Amino acid sequence: MTSFYIAGAGGAGREALDICVALGREVTSFVDDALAGRFVRGHLVCPPEETDARGLYVVAIADPDARVKVSRLLDELCLRAGNLIHPSAVIGPCTVAGDGLIVHANTTISSSAEIGDHCQVHYNATVGHDTELEDYVTVLPGANVAGSVRLETGVTVGSGAVVLQGRTVGAGAYVGAGAVVTRDVLPGTVVVGSPAAQLLNGGR
Repeated sequence: MTSFYIAGAGGAGREALDICVALGREVTSFVDDALAGRFVRGHLVCPPEETDARGLYVVAIADPDARVKVSRLLDELCLRAGNLIHPSAVIGPCTVAGDGLIVHANTTISSSAEIGDHCQVHYNATVGHDTELEDYVTVLPGANVAGSVRLETGVTVGSGAVVLQGRTVGAGAYVGAGAVVTRDVLPGTVVVGSPAAQLLNGGR
């Protein structure tokens, strides 16, 4: 049987394990340098170099920059990115997704969405029709991304945030929790509030 690894043994990793339990998928171990040698929910945590080449993995880390680093490391070790989609999630017709996708419980991704590599859509979130999520996008719990939206590489949409129809959120931008995006967001910026406005000090 092909080995399956969850990279990241923190909260997001344990939630990914919940999806595996719901799917009946066996997990070989967690992969996490910081917690190597420990056990998390009965699973050994190993460093990346102790994984089996040609195994499958998902990166269960919410931070997009960390996901980039870890996924590239595991790719170099000849592992392949797999997908985790909770059985309660609804994926609409004509939706296409790349590798490394994690979709949590009670999530809806509507018709004709395009999803890149290593994206995460967390529980109770929605992604509308014809929306594009480029690589390493994170949609946190309860967020509502409307139809025909474009979320560029490395975007994070915070818990409970709303991105209205047809908007573009630029690469690396962060939409704060509860924000309502009514116009396009510049790359690398942080927006908060309703309607969402740029946070001048750039903090999150």
